[in-house]
Amino acid sequence: MPGDHSSGRAALALAAAGATLAMAALAAAPPSSGGEPVVRASTFGQSARGRPLRVLELADERATRRVLVVGCIHGNECAGRAVTRRLVAQGMAAGAALWLVHDANPDGASAGRRQNARGVDLNRNFPFAWRRLDRPGGLFWSGAGPLSEPESRALRALILRVRPHVTVWYHQRMRLVDLSGGDPAVPRRYARLVGLPARRLARPPGSVSSWQNHTLRGSTAFVVELPGGPLDAAATARHAAAVRALARPPARAPGASALAALRPAIVQRRIPFSARRRAETAAYAFRHYGRREWRLRAPRAVVQHVSLTDTAGQIYNTFAPDRRDPELRELPGTCAHFAVARDGTILQLVDLSTICRHAVGLNHTAIGIEHVGHSDAQVLGNRRQMAASLRLTHWLRCRYGIGTRDVIGHAESLSSPHHLERIARLRRQTHGDMRGAAMALYRARLARLRCPAASGR
Repeated sequence: MPGDHSSGRAALALAAAGATLAMAALAAAPPSSGGEPVVRASTFGQSARGRPLRVLELADERATRRVLVVGCIHGNECAGRAVTRRLVAQGMAAGAALWLVHDANPDGASAGRRQNARGVDLNRNFPFAWRRLDRPGGLFWSGAGPLSEPESRALRALILRVRPHVTVWYHQRMRLVDLSGGDPAVPRRYARLVGLPARRLARPPGSVSSWQNHTLRGSTAFVVELPGGPLDAAATARHAAAVRALARPPARAPGASALAALRPAIVQRRIPFSARRRAETAAYAFRHYGRREWRLRAPRAVVQHVSLTDTAGQIYNTFAPDRRDPELRELPGTCAHFAVARDGTILQLVDLSTICRHAVGLNHTAIGIEHVGHSDAQVLGNRRQMAASLRLTHWLRCRYGIGTRDVIGHAESLSSPHHLERIARLRRQTHGDMRGAAMALYRARLARLRCPAASGR
């Protein structure tokens, strides 16, 4: 298995940990050097009753990706500890650092109850959107104030020290993966790997995953709701494999010179994007995606559109005014990042760091390309227009590491794993341009184009 290249010293330490996660034994082992894997165990705090809170780090010293896994935070929902044990037994993930917390609520686990020893639900005790819930002794008692509990304070300090790219929090009984925030593609991928549905649950005030996603921008923390009872061996293996899949570093991007050679000729004709329009975009993003920001960060998809116009100038004139769209009656005005004219001219209308309203459910993570024309067939049948479109999309795909399958037509928006929509009435909202049959041809042509080798390889 990739990544199972532990040194003899690390292997002995892992054996000592065994199924009981005897981290104290690992702590006594000296760290590796010379590029070998590293095994470290440490205590990062104490519970309300003085029990140690322990974390085990399994790290490739070349690690570029940090993943934190917490097996148990509610003391009566601890099936996730089977996954952390399995990850310990498997050892390192190549290029990654795994930080494993077997039990973040040892007092609650010892008593078999949800709360810690002071009766506080630790997953209601974090600072983001905290408010007083329930009452002392109640099931969801949030504590006297945010971070009132020693376990919460210790977890906060650990998270800020590690700054994980991905965090998995195991809970139980609902049999789903929660789209808790951050990049929704991460929990969706996890859900596909383990065979659970991905759903968006209501976010409770003071939850740790909400606090993480708000505080550590660019990272993704999410909740996995396991079924009730203990996990069987097959399910444990699936969840451990999913964690390891998320821990693999993304492919390195091509170097700047290679990308510059791919970049097609682009005519700059930017639409006005005032401070007011940026503020409206941030408000729109908060309503629809739960993140108040106007910047497009690390796009994960490219959406192709047909403009239903005769010229690129008509596209510009549609997008330039900041006015409510006739369909949904929302601000800011609609827009796309690029327009491809019939003669193959490419216009850039909006900076790639800015969110545009072009596809419901995907604006937070997608680049939009409009094609002058009135039908899919008209666009695909125009050789100059298609050649320019493919060059543009190929450059964007290589620049951002976007897979060919994530180059989609507007009509395919609901099938994208990146689709996210908070407003219930819009969750099935889509359009009819660039349907699946047309995009199958488009993607087949695109797949013939290869990204240059990653920089440094």
